[in-house]
Amino acid sequence: MTEQTIKVIGGGLAGSEAAWQLAERGFAVELYEMRPKRTTGAHVSDKLGELVCSNSLGSLLPDRAAGVLQTEVKALRSLLIAAAERAAVPAGGALAVDREQFADTVTQALEMHPNIHIIREEVTEIPTTPAIIATGPLTSPALAQQIAALSGQQYLYFYDAISPIVTAETINMDVAFHANRYGNGDVEGQEGDYINCPMSREEYERFVNALLAAETAPLRDFEREDPKFFEGCMPIEQLAARGFESLAFGPMRPVGLRDPRTGKRPHAVVQLRRDNIAGSLYNIVGFQTNIRYGQQQDVLRLIPGLETAEFIRFGSMHRNTFINAPSLLKPTMQLRSREQLYFAGQITGVEGYMGNIATGIVAALNLARALRGQSEWVLPETTMLGALCHYVTHADPDNFQPMKANFGILPDLVPEIKNKRDRHGAYAKRARKAFSASLATLHDPYLAMLDPTQA
Repeated sequence: MTEQTIKVIGGGLAGSEAAWQLAERGFAVELYEMRPKRTTGAHVSDKLGELVCSNSLGSLLPDRAAGVLQTEVKALRSLLIAAAERAAVPAGGALAVDREQFADTVTQALEMHPNIHIIREEVTEIPTTPAIIATGPLTSPALAQQIAALSGQQYLYFYDAISPIVTAETINMDVAFHANRYGNGDVEGQEGDYINCPMSREEYERFVNALLAAETAPLRDFEREDPKFFEGCMPIEQLAARGFESLAFGPMRPVGLRDPRTGKRPHAVVQLRRDNIAGSLYNIVGFQTNIRYGQQQDVLRLIPGLETAEFIRFGSMHRNTFINAPSLLKPTMQLRSREQLYFAGQITGVEGYMGNIATGIVAALNLARALRGQSEWVLPETTMLGALCHYVTHADPDNFQPMKANFGILPDLVPEIKNKRDRHGAYAKRARKAFSASLATLHDPYLAMLDPTQA
């Protein structure tokens, strides 16, 4: 017999994960997703868990910040991590997926769950019953107004990004080459997972000049007043405007790479990452842009190896709305001013796919515990998930910007470790120990089960 019904608003990463976590713990869930009745400027389907930006969920390496978070989320028996592993495509030391297969797996799992009822409607009022709001960066205007009225706070916003995608067969492999930065994930006798387009200084200068001269799409009236860009999703034209070599030291840095034609390190490199299992599509890593579509192809074809590339999707920027979480939320993702109302995902100011999924779990788990009269679960700040939840709920509310998993938000090590690699390894080791100890306090039967997709 299921327990009382919980409403989850939003069928993205956080909402999908939250719905699954609640349903697996015996709660009846009404999962609301407004697509396809009302779509957004970023989505292309009505599938649940659709990835609209990169197809990478981040590093798998245990001594990387994203890898630490991914390990913690997997230990919490995430449905979406299981789906990602099934849809994985080669990406060096990262977990990248075939978007369609990933979304199909998530959608089918949720549709088949006996405790989940999917409702394809736009929600325009905040529920008065137990609920999780996980409407993401493109919350509908009607609901956004309701959230603003409830919180009494002005919204912040930045611009999130979609990178261009090209067909693999149109990349000139006489110029481009396979390799991973630093050799991460390279196996002797096998090609690297990334395709690299090397640039000489002259080619780089020509590209940057064209980039700076290209016309960008105008901001809409409500965006023009105070445009803010999140550093992790800065448009390439904005980066280039900061200094002529900014791109060469940013997304186009050639570290650990050698051009096979010359045996030398190029001045700059554009990397492409596989976007589907078949290997027929590649996205241009870190190339979010607001350049008008009509000019993007001309500019991007100045990249060596992409002279005749076929673009099946151009890059774009879109508004991302999020609440002032430090003023409004507890580390459990509960709204401080109202019991039984939780937020999850990008609307909380958490950045990155893994952060979205993780906060969906935190919100669902804590709401479930609250409804059963159990104590709230707050992870130690020495864990990556605990540090992320603490940051977005304790940062300076006057200067709050979204945050993704990184070692900089963890408490300092005592004693301090100077060497970067050793320091990161120590952070990861401490996080694993703290996470295991905290997990043991939950006594949650669901966490002892097997693969979530087989539950």
